[in-house]
Amino acid sequence: MVQKSLRNLFFFFLIANSVMLFSTEPAKTAPIWFSEPAAEWEEALPLGNGRMAAMVFGQLSKERIQLNEESLWSGAQQDADNPDALTALPEIRKLLLEGNYQEAQNVTLQRLLCKGRGANLGKSATEDFGCYQTFGDLHLTFPEVETTRYYRRELDLNTAIARVTYFIDDAIYTREYFVSAPDQVLVIRLSCNKPGKISFVARLARQECAAVQKEAADSLLLQGQLSGQKGLKFNARLHAVAKNGTFLETDKTIAIVQADSALLFVALGTSFKGKNPADLTAKQIQRASSKTFEELKQAHVQEYQTYFQRAELNIEGADFTNLSTALRLETIKTDLLDPQLMSQYFQFGRYLLISSSRPGCLPANLQGKWADGIQTPWNSDYHTNINLQMNYWPAEVTNLADCHTPLFDFIDGLRIPGRRTAKIHYGAKGWVVHHGTNIWGFTPPCEDARWGLFPAASGWLCQHLWEHFSYSQDTAFLEKTYPIMKEAAQFYLDFLIQEPGKNLLVTCPSSSPENSFYGPDGNKYSVCMGPSMDQQIIWDLFFNTSLAAKILNNDLDFAAQLDKARSQLAPPQIGKHGQIQEWLEDFDEPEPGHRHISHLFALYPGQQISCKKTPTLAQAARKTLERRLEHGGGHTGWSQAWIINFWARLKDAEKAHEHLTALLTKSTLPNLFDSHPPFGQHKKPLFQIDGNLGATAAIAEMLLQSHEGEIQLLPALPASWPKGHFKGLRARGGVELDVVWENGKVSTVHIRPSKTATLKIGLPEKNSYAYIYPECNFRQPEKNIVEIDVKAGVNYTLTCK
Repeated sequence: MVQKSLRNLFFFFLIANSVMLFSTEPAKTAPIWFSEPAAEWEEALPLGNGRMAAMVFGQLSKERIQLNEESLWSGAQQDADNPDALTALPEIRKLLLEGNYQEAQNVTLQRLLCKGRGANLGKSATEDFGCYQTFGDLHLTFPEVETTRYYRRELDLNTAIARVTYFIDDAIYTREYFVSAPDQVLVIRLSCNKPGKISFVARLARQECAAVQKEAADSLLLQGQLSGQKGLKFNARLHAVAKNGTFLETDKTIAIVQADSALLFVALGTSFKGKNPADLTAKQIQRASSKTFEELKQAHVQEYQTYFQRAELNIEGADFTNLSTALRLETIKTDLLDPQLMSQYFQFGRYLLISSSRPGCLPANLQGKWADGIQTPWNSDYHTNINLQMNYWPAEVTNLADCHTPLFDFIDGLRIPGRRTAKIHYGAKGWVVHHGTNIWGFTPPCEDARWGLFPAASGWLCQHLWEHFSYSQDTAFLEKTYPIMKEAAQFYLDFLIQEPGKNLLVTCPSSSPENSFYGPDGNKYSVCMGPSMDQQIIWDLFFNTSLAAKILNNDLDFAAQLDKARSQLAPPQIGKHGQIQEWLEDFDEPEPGHRHISHLFALYPGQQISCKKTPTLAQAARKTLERRLEHGGGHTGWSQAWIINFWARLKDAEKAHEHLTALLTKSTLPNLFDSHPPFGQHKKPLFQIDGNLGATAAIAEMLLQSHEGEIQLLPALPASWPKGHFKGLRARGGVELDVVWENGKVSTVHIRPSKTATLKIGLPEKNSYAYIYPECNFRQPEKNIVEIDVKAGVNYTLTCK
């Protein structure tokens, strides 16, 4: 009895100390800040509410706020499916089976691809495919200023509010900006600590397809229509409220002089899905302008923080928050360690996902929702050969599962056009999408087989449905989305052919995303059969769909059909360099350092290759990475982000940290946006959000993994991160965790299971034993493994030594 009391007292001491380590107050993330205005769009501060977005420049005399709304796309729905494809298919397959790559590629280019121009090599602003575009700009012109002091421009990630502050003589000027989700407007407050100091002229502008009219002294209307009579109509309203100021009579602008403060409201809308943008924006302005600034701000912050405060990360290190973000990025180029910048980058990625992907919205595109110009880079569309998928890699693990739902809705919306493409192009059941799509539901292969022919895209998209279930254990969700997965699997059952030489099921025709190989004749080709990525994605889809059917105890005959087909798929193969082969044959490639590393899908985000279950394949995956990097691979932001995830899965902490540092030093713009190398007429790197979001997922992967049948804590913790904590990260199996670590060892773990289960938890090598509170069935079969029988809804604390 005495021993039990002492043990309980000991556990009480442990839990009390662990609670002290975890404050109930969310840790504050340092703001992104600058000591000068943005000179270029890539330096501006991003704001968003999932649907609307804005970029804040913070210029003193001529401020620019660039505006976006997710559905402002040119183009329209089109019939791009090609009836000639089905008649060409047998010929292409015959040629590939004979090894005649030259003729197979010629026939594919001529007859298998979409009708029309497709995505027009990423320049479809005036084509049917369309392009995501800027909504326009809000310009604010202030009196010219000769000198200012203490200028600061910042984005507070904790509140999703941008601020600009500066002194003119003894007057302190403040501008505050946020895009409200509750009120669906951009809100700007201009104020000064001295009365009568706010004077400015406001105007709305767009490069083309728009006209501005003044509705009243305090209101402007910008409206237009894209792509002629068949395109979307759009509408932007600006409304101003001044305190103790005067509105001047002007033409197509709002002019206010000598106000104490002013409020500006911007509402944006389009006719997408039959909406009336004029009515929509009028109601939004009316509702928002009836509230005080404090009411609007409080509602905005409270709603935003329901997402942002679910997770936090603090990697302890030297405090460089007194340096601007631009200077911090420069200092790490000198090999100065700044772990807190990596913590901030992680939270910035979560901020971007929250701000560009909310329930009921369209999914985040190539630039999230932030895009400037009429012809945006690569149409700012949805690339489904990695980019769209990478956008959502952090959603589940960083506790933003509801930000994942726009992608689920989008996938579901592709089924109807995807069924048509499956039937017309391949004579197959089910649904399919290829390399590029848009809000109009484009699903056939785009205009160039070297990148447009990627029939495995729908299978990859379905992985996101399974991952949501895997993390949430929500069987109602699985039941709802199982038909989507099943239909995708049905397509591949019809599409796969028997490869007689190896007696395997393979895709045919296809390509390995954007890469090429040397054929037996020494020429370069892309069209092939059974590229490794296809086979790995389909293996993943068949496995997940079969398991879903078994969990739901439904469709078991179909599950058995999938299991049989999966056993016949071409497995990952090791080539002559010790690498995972990219193609069915061990071809050499013209570009060994190619940016896509598609043949490692099975390592990440797939599960077919892992250190514990398939060590030989994991070693070959390592060789694949080393070979790519030896030849200059990983030179783009998103590719670098993928590489960090690969090294994390291989549990190589120092390599993961090395490439995370490289991403920050070589592929990150001054405002922390990820960058992509130039294309076409552009002479500078361009923003692409996938690198930000992929790297956020990679940081989480360095700290927590759950794909090998156990929860692994700090699996790829670099030496430069000796101390820190995270809260609210999620593991597969319906578990949320908080972890404190010091000297590379886990000290405390809070475990919040949503499902009664047995958890297997892997600790770092430096740890030796652990205790659990409250008491439960607890085992430690190995030094660094603990097994715990947990109950749903009970919170547990694991104290480790």
